[in-house]
Amino acid sequence: MRLFLILALLGLAAVVWWRFATPKTLSDEAFAALYAQPLPPQRPAAVYHLGHSLVGRDMPAMLSQLMGNRYHSQLGWGASLRNHWQEDVPGFSEENRPPAFRPVREALASGAYDALVVTEMVELKDAIRYHDSARALADWARLARAGRPDLRIYLYETWHRLDDPGGWETRLKQDLPELWEGQVLRPALAIEGVAPLHVIPAGQVMGAVVARIEAGDLPGLTSRRDLFGVGADGTPDPIHLSDLGLYLVALTHFAVLSGESPVGLPHALQRADGSPATAPTPEAARIMQEVVWQVVTGYAPTGVKG
Repeated sequence: MRLFLILALLGLAAVVWWRFATPKTLSDEAFAALYAQPLPPQRPAAVYHLGHSLVGRDMPAMLSQLMGNRYHSQLGWGASLRNHWQEDVPGFSEENRPPAFRPVREALASGAYDALVVTEMVELKDAIRYHDSARALADWARLARAGRPDLRIYLYETWHRLDDPGGWETRLKQDLPELWEGQVLRPALAIEGVAPLHVIPAGQVMGAVVARIEAGDLPGLTSRRDLFGVGADGTPDPIHLSDLGLYLVALTHFAVLSGESPVGLPHALQRADGSPATAPTPEAARIMQEVVWQVVTGYAPTGVKG
């Protein structure tokens, strides 16, 4: 009995040590080396999206109209990558409906997708602290490549609430190197069988476009609020996007997934239900497209070269 208790305590100590030990990560040099060569441009014929409401239903539908791809998804209410892995997804039945929904494990095992796009929950600090984001990202990457070794896998960088006490722009600038890269991407890449992973820098694009709006340089848009939605009760939504914001994020996905410039793409699209989305003016759409391409080609982990 005493020996059993000692072994149990040793096992518990090992689990605690593994959970709280400093994870292995990549050096600056090793991280840069992974992205020294861009990916060959290639439009994926089929894309799978795993995440939550900052993926949503309409953005993948807009992307499909821009790129011509088929797609499926699995979503949840504020769901983390670990929630999906453990099959404990808040809002699962409400968020996942045909024809977009396909169970993620079934989808990845099929090998039918050319690209997998995953994102982490917001607040990102909480996801890292309580949901072991790097390990969850690694788990999904390895499972996906078991179904298709040549699958391209992307981490979709999102944003935080406009009223974040740390400052919306400040969080965008800090979180990419400190959290998305430093505590999610690099530790995941250090795990055998995970690399390569690439990044869709939607948060950085949002920040760059907001700067252009507030400089008076985007016709028809006057405030960052124009990129964000309005709740059912008419109050401003501080994190979910309007049709204009969704269009911008769909452009960013297009540029990264295809490796092609989005300049010249259509600007009048439909939502997932077939209704017409609010469209930017042709002039505003072109500036959005140009900013997307500048940001995407200026960030090596996208795998896109200008």
